[in-house]
Amino acid sequence: MEWILQLPVLFFSIIIHECAHGWTALRFGDDTAYMAGRLTLNPMAHVDKAGTFIIPAVCLILGLPAIGWAKPVPVNVLNLRNPRADMAKVAAAGPISNILMALAAMILLKLLSLITYPGSVTLAIATTLRYALFINLGLAFFNLIPIFPLDGGNILLGTLKGKALETYAKHVPYGIYIILALVLLGFVRYIIFWPIFFFYNIFF
Repeated sequence: MEWILQLPVLFFSIIIHECAHGWTALRFGDDTAYMAGRLTLNPMAHVDKAGTFIIPAVCLILGLPAIGWAKPVPVNVLNLRNPRADMAKVAAAGPISNILMALAAMILLKLLSLITYPGSVTLAIATTLRYALFINLGLAFFNLIPIFPLDGGNILLGTLKGKALETYAKHVPYGIYIILALVLLGFVRYIIFWPIFFFYNIFF
């Protein structure tokens, strides 16, 4: 029954992730997400069938951290002051928000460890915070995989130049299939587990 605690944490985390993209785009001159009503914490504005339901379910079945994505916020690159460089910053904002939430969960866990009051409520809070730490680290490293349309792919599309950009961009039409294959075949486990546990050990 661990998914009862994991899924709400996942939904909240991916909503913040998407809002971070929209807030950053707004800061750099694009109000598309704002005008579309996507800068909201209302889950219904962000639901994506594959990323919000199917992928998290598959991850839970395979014993992976509950990872996924929400419906991408719309960004009009032409509205950005420096389109390519600013788009890379917009893409990076999502994983950065997850890393900040993981840090917040870690701090709260540290503070909770100072409380000696025993009880099921304290245990439930500690378990939820631990999931928040793992899930947000998982979301950050999953989205930093350098495959489009993940954030890592958009970061590279915004920073690579010349022949390197031309070569990298060839995978774009097939990116979503590559990601699904990595998840369904379980390879994503090896991509994100090591950095998750590496940072977890640093935290604690």
